[in-house]
Amino acid sequence: MTSVTTPDTAKSGDALTGRPAATAAPPTGPGRRGSDFSVLSNQVRAARLLDRRYWHYTVRITVTLLAGAAAWTGIVLLSGSWFELLTAAALGLVTTQIAFLGHDGAHQQIAATRRGNTWVGLLAGNLLTGLSIGWWIDKHNRHHANPNKQDHDPDIGEGVLVFTAEHVANRRGRLARAITKNQALLFFPLLTLEGLHLHVSSVTWLRRTPAAKHRRLEISLLAAHLVLYAGALLLVLNPLPALAFVAVHQAVFGLYMGCSFAPNHKGMPLIAAHQKLDYLRKQVLTSRNVRGGWFIDQLLGGLNYQIEHHLFPNMPRPNLRRARRLARTYCAQQNITYTETGLFSSYAIALRHLHELGAPLRQAT
Repeated sequence: MTSVTTPDTAKSGDALTGRPAATAAPPTGPGRRGSDFSVLSNQVRAARLLDRRYWHYTVRITVTLLAGAAAWTGIVLLSGSWFELLTAAALGLVTTQIAFLGHDGAHQQIAATRRGNTWVGLLAGNLLTGLSIGWWIDKHNRHHANPNKQDHDPDIGEGVLVFTAEHVANRRGRLARAITKNQALLFFPLLTLEGLHLHVSSVTWLRRTPAAKHRRLEISLLAAHLVLYAGALLLVLNPLPALAFVAVHQAVFGLYMGCSFAPNHKGMPLIAAHQKLDYLRKQVLTSRNVRGGWFIDQLLGGLNYQIEHHLFPNMPRPNLRRARRLARTYCAQQNITYTETGLFSSYAIALRHLHELGAPLRQAT
């Protein structure tokens, strides 16, 4: 890789266009590959960007919980009116922000101790969102260890959507092939079911993983979430409006979650299963940042700094913006492609990737 993308330039190359056949090239030429990341890491530590940001997270957690309380207050006040579906959509947005806090806790970004971060993850994930934090950590750690690496990254594993040419070739069944042929068109509609998928995956993982570290506690918190959620809705709503509320809430939650994670890696170069890259290049070449300022930072929960998040997973969210300047400059010095684009451009790249993957099946009909 010989160029560095900037906020306004760099219009060519697989890292930007997201061609489905793209794979990250192995490092070539002389250089201290093993020490490349340590240089950047020393710069980050010298700038104290790994230090905890307690006041930031105190304010963020407080504001998020108040927003959730406001949404539930709206449910009560609008009881008996279909306008309560607006509060369901609002609660879907708040639920995603709570899930972002669980994500930060799982990455050890918030509290000073592992125990403290574990409790943040359990409360934000299991109790308030209804997702198993143990399942999330297991899946997410495998993704962070091998982003976009075939047969290793669970986020590009075969599912309803497919992200590699090999999975397209293996597609069987009329319905599965029809979905793959049109997966770019179906991407956003299918995301409305992502919330349900996350809940089901959490329960399935806990059922199949008896050795999970906090299994009993996680199950208890998930049960408490279900009882409190269903009980609160049925206390103020009749069954039919309650079902409509759940449908809207979970659809917005799934869509928001999917739209927050899709810009990060979809359409970026793939690493072959047998291929080896050093840590710095593995994380940078497969990740894409989304620019946009303060609003995008809040909207995407800091995931818009995906490159820096992958390089330093335990870096507190508010420090990622400052780390971006260091990482971008260092990548330019090392001739490592640093990909950054706008939010809508990132969606276009991901959709183009999905569309081109489905081309062989469309041509076969």
